Amino acid sequence: MATKKTPKFIFVVGGVLSGVGKGVTSASIGAIMQSKGFVVTAVKADPYVNIDAGTMNPKEHGEVFVTDDGDETDQDMGNYERFLGVRLSRSNYMTTGRVYQSVIEKERAMKYKGKCVEVVPHIPEEIILRIRNAQKEAGADITVIEIGGTVGEYQNILFLEAIREMKLSHPKDVAVVLVSYLPVPKHIGEMKTKPTQYAARSLNSAGLHADIIVARGEFELDGPRREKVAMFCGIAKDACVSAPDVSSIYEIPIKMEEQDLGNKLLR
Repeated sequence: MATKKTPKFIFVVGGVLSGVGKGVTSASIGAIMQSKGFVVTAVKADPYVNIDAGTMNPKEHGEVFVTDDGDETDQDMGNYERFLGVRLSRSNYMTTGRVYQSVIEKERAMKYKGKCVEVVPHIPEEIILRIRNAQKEAGADITVIEIGGTVGEYQNILFLEAIREMKLSHPKDVAVVLVSYLPVPKHIGEMKTKPTQYAARSLNSAGLHADIIVARGEFELDGPRREKVAMFCGIAKDACVSAPDVSSIYEIPIKMEEQDLGNKLLR
């Protein structure tokens, strides 16, 4: 059984394109940590101004997952529940719209005592408050937080700022995982690392540095590409985890743990 210490937070962000596999990666990380004896919960942060996923276009966004307490959430919440074997609630889901709504309601109720309410610091503070509330509600040793969207776009910059502030105040309690896509152009026939290099630098521009890079792609990551990702993204070679396409999503935590991802994150 794992030793219980101060709560830890693992943030999962995406690079290069949407739909890269952040949700399943987050669920897999949670399952790996759970297998080591930790109490784990998961949070999804959607960068949309919608208050919930019930009013998002399902053709573009995917099916709505409804929690036991009736919250209409992103389908990734279903992956978290299935991988972790837990029941999640509205505390585990937030959108940009929901965060702004809370801040505006607090401002109207004079909760800020007449201070000027600003995008920074008050929006990131509300995001952090929601993450910490989800951790406390679950009594979690480790909370995995998936940030929707892709690094480098405006929509999720305030969520990245929340990570930066948490990392600044508790550097030993926060880890950042970048899930990035490595394409294989047909006319070249080899995996290209340049888009991931740009994604890592976009993350750096938000004041963050990836602790782990999960290299998504059609094939396994080979040695030369691993060295390039490590060199140009500023991580150790063994901090680059290969995540090729698989026939079943339930293979993913197994493949990741074969590369010792759990212990790397714990260190």
